[in-house]
Amino acid sequence: MGFIRGFGQFWYDLVIGDDWKIAVAVVTTLALGTVVLLAFAVPEAVLTPVLGVCLMAAFVIALRIDVRDR
Repeated sequence: MGFIRGFGQFWYDLVIGDDWKIAVAVVTTLALGTVVLLAFAVPEAVLTPVLGVCLMAAFVIALRIDVRDR
């Protein structure tokens, strides 16, 4: 049982890490990109930079939320 718990803790720390907001932003952006790619057949060359900008914006928003209280 200790192995399973350690394995789960490893993956939680790897995926979630210190900030759950960034993990949610990455998953949401990838899901949104997949839906847009499949539904509208947007070329990958167009979609990739747009999703990259979305990830950077999500990071900035998460950082802004974290430092807002200080």
